[in-house]
Amino acid sequence: MSSALLTRPTETGPARRNPAIGMWVVLIGQLMLVLDATIVNVALPHIATDLHFGSAGLSWVLNAYSLAFGGLLLLGGRLGDVLGRRRVFITGLGLFTIASFAGGLAQAPWELVTSRALQGAGAALSAPSVLALIATNAPGEAARNRALAAFSIISSGGAALGLIIGGTLTDLVSWRWTMFVNVPIGLGVLLLVPGLVSETARRHGRFDFVGAVSATAAAVSIVWTVINAPEHGWGSVRTIGGFVFGGALLLVLAVTERRHPHPLLRPALLRSRQRIAGLVAMAAVYGGMLATFFLTVQLLAHQFDYSPLRAGVAFLPVPLGVFTMARLAPRLVARIGPAPLIAAGAASVLVAMGLLLNVSSTTTYANGVFPSLLLLGLGAGASFMPITVLALNGVEPEHTGAASGLLQTMQQLGGAVGLAVVASVFAGRSAHGFDSALRAGYGAATVLAALAVASAATLLARRRLATA
Repeated sequence: MSSALLTRPTETGPARRNPAIGMWVVLIGQLMLVLDATIVNVALPHIATDLHFGSAGLSWVLNAYSLAFGGLLLLGGRLGDVLGRRRVFITGLGLFTIASFAGGLAQAPWELVTSRALQGAGAALSAPSVLALIATNAPGEAARNRALAAFSIISSGGAALGLIIGGTLTDLVSWRWTMFVNVPIGLGVLLLVPGLVSETARRHGRFDFVGAVSATAAAVSIVWTVINAPEHGWGSVRTIGGFVFGGALLLVLAVTERRHPHPLLRPALLRSRQRIAGLVAMAAVYGGMLATFFLTVQLLAHQFDYSPLRAGVAFLPVPLGVFTMARLAPRLVARIGPAPLIAAGAASVLVAMGLLLNVSSTTTYANGVFPSLLLLGLGAGASFMPITVLALNGVEPEHTGAASGLLQTMQQLGGAVGLAVVASVFAGRSAHGFDSALRAGYGAATVLAALAVASAATLLARRRLATA
């Protein structure tokens, strides 16, 4: 891309003096977005009682967020490239904060679901800009790697931390504070970012409207279909039609992106086999994680009779494992490269889910759940940072927003697909008893982890070939 099409970033004085502080402020905003994928999970029974949700409608408290988040991420990444990532980050976070306040005030089911959808839309605008702001504001390679490690902690451990915070707020105050808690944090980030974070270079040119519409509609169609498949059946005309429609939109996107001078999703991002393998591993690991969280919440509530607070605290091994490995990940990546670390992390996740297959009515938290959650956290912490490195490797600074949007789109779609598949398997086996349904669900989650291991194995094979 010619230099005439780029403008230099606007560098404020504080941003140049304290780039590290600015990056941490941006990462706090990212943490809020990740937390909200799970923060209401353990509060769902209280929400159902307070707002009189039906059993079918209650799932949309979770699904509305995932649908808007996953469906609009690519568009958010492209808007950041064109309009400036700091500007789009602030706009998205402002929408997210307002929607959080509205959700806490909700008095009817439709009000809460609408607020959750608006939260997801705000998150989709903000999230793709996070990695781009980190990459362009880092004062050096070491600072950049530390920030990427922190980003991996948030991405992999934030979902579990959301369960802990959600359970604590629900038990000690009210489920409404799972929404309200975002407001003071969001306002703080919004006030600090303009003075601490430099604006990125803007990529001028024609906006790819066809690509934006087809990418967003395809993601929404696929996520919507997956979410509703357990209700209508995976072989139903409605489900098959949804996947066909989503596939047709992806075909339109592919044709458009090859011809457009300024595409929403650059084809070059998908020409790297290493990047594709990393994206598949991300989707599979995150999908397996969210599915495992869903199943383990059922286990803790129904078999162990845990309160929301105790159930949330039970997930503490996950963020502890994530933090431990993410602290080591930058040095390990520098020493051995990303591929071995991704493979080791995916293998740890696979072992964790395999152990949960043995859960039964005689299982205790100490001997059955704790070791698995710890391994899950260690594996996620080991794999997320090197996957992020692969996703951004070789990407020009002006395209980091698009690359970040692609990475997080795969993460969110992987989470939505994994959760929907496992929930469908769990519900289908529930007639045979809770233990049978739980093992079937964990079995499906184990398959997702195996897919991540297979993808990581291709990275190792290519690394050995390149070495030879």
